[in-house]
Amino acid sequence: MSQSVEATNPHQQTKAIADQLARTSGHVLSIRRMVDEGRPCPDVLIQLAAVRAAIDRAAKLVLQDHVESCLRGAASNGLADEEWARLKTALDSFTR
Repeated sequence: MSQSVEATNPHQQTKAIADQLARTSGHVLSIRRMVDEGRPCPDVLIQLAAVRAAIDRAAKLVLQDHVESCLRGAASNGLADEEWARLKTALDSFTR
């Protein structure tokens, strides 16, 4: 993305994304302790599912922020097609 698009349309969700990832990181560390302690596999799997959901929440925030800032900025600067292509590539990777 061009610098001018980011400068004119700053990301609005940065703190929320960082906070979500910090909580998720703490949760992953807790799961590692569970594994080290030999906790039952079903308990670990339940917690892993919770982390997966937390990652999905972070991804939704990133996507929302991208649409609100990057795509809007690209559209106003005549770069919408390029930014849509970048988003499609990223979503293809994310959904594999």
